[in-house]
Amino acid sequence: MTYALPAPGLPGHPRPDVPAWARRAAAAVLWVNLPSALWRIAVVLGVPLGLREAEYDAMLLPGWGMLLLPLLSLAQECLAWLTYGLIRPWGEVWPRRLPYLGGRPVPVLAAVVPAALGALACTVYGVLLVWTTFHAHMDVTPWGQWILNACYLPLVAWGPLLGAVTVHYHHRRARI
Repeated sequence: MTYALPAPGLPGHPRPDVPAWARRAAAAVLWVNLPSALWRIAVVLGVPLGLREAEYDAMLLPGWGMLLLPLLSLAQECLAWLTYGLIRPWGEVWPRRLPYLGGRPVPVLAAVVPAALGALACTVYGVLLVWTTFHAHMDVTPWGQWILNACYLPLVAWGPLLGAVTVHYHHRRARI
């Protein structure tokens, strides 16, 4: 038995019934995650960010620990990209290459529940991380603290943006 896409649209393009605000919110999730991911990669590359030597030593674990910050950045961006599945056809139909599931519609709750939990987790993460960053007693120059704050402050928006796109996905898909 084969299943068709719920609505026309190429895999790389937003669904035609997705409003512009939802497309912008999904794109904003990627943009609010980028500064902190780039900041961590810059730390690994040794870019002067206003951190004192002791802070670099504390963040960069020797050996395989050097991969920790880039892998964290990669994981963060991959999770942010999943938000696009809530506005694209590939978030509504399992990829054909998957055995048994391929070509079938994704159950609404299979996308909504993880996305809603992710929105909640990102909201808590964003608020706690930003609060910790603003109140951290790091050995950093004033301009380094400014850069750190500017890179991590946008993460506060990740949870609410994901939540808004998730609610829209649920309303749109539940009426199909």
